Amino acid sequence: MADWQKVFTPDTPLLEIVVRGSVIYLALFLLLRVLLKRESGTTGVTDLLVIVLIADAAQNGMADDYTSVTDGIILVSVIIGWSYLLDAVAYRWPAAARIIHPRPLMLVRDGRILRRNMRRELVTEEELLGQLREQGVADLADVREVRMESDGQFSVITRGGDQPHKKPGRRGAA
Repeated sequence: MADWQKVFTPDTPLLEIVVRGSVIYLALFLLLRVLLKRESGTTGVTDLLVIVLIADAAQNGMADDYTSVTDGIILVSVIIGWSYLLDAVAYRWPAAARIIHPRPLMLVRDGRILRRNMRRELVTEEELLGQLREQGVADLADVREVRMESDGQFSVITRGGDQPHKKPGRRGAA
């Protein structure tokens, strides 16, 4: 017979769950924001982070790594809370928004590759040219600008003013 008190009574102190969830969320947010911006594709980094952490936290609650379901629910709530709080802070304060949702980074201006910016995001010339080809641009001279958006996608504006659809930027794409 199930021990219902064990299932619903937290066995980990509430503050410990909040601190652990907060530290992991914020550490992963910073790592993903700084190191893996291009890897997130069409899913935003915070969305990806929330999905992964919620899945893990929920799995812990369901798989009995925690002895109570309440521990898992509290941890999922902490993760969702941080995601909401960071979005709210970015909405309310522009200075924080630049950190939480960085501005697009220009990679090409008037047909010229901005190598310093490409080095900053570890984008190779081959990857850039591959992204241009995927968007129907055959010649770099036809490009007014290419920007890497905060979600890792490349936006291309040609000299004619046409803007092909944004395509996800991924490592190894060529």
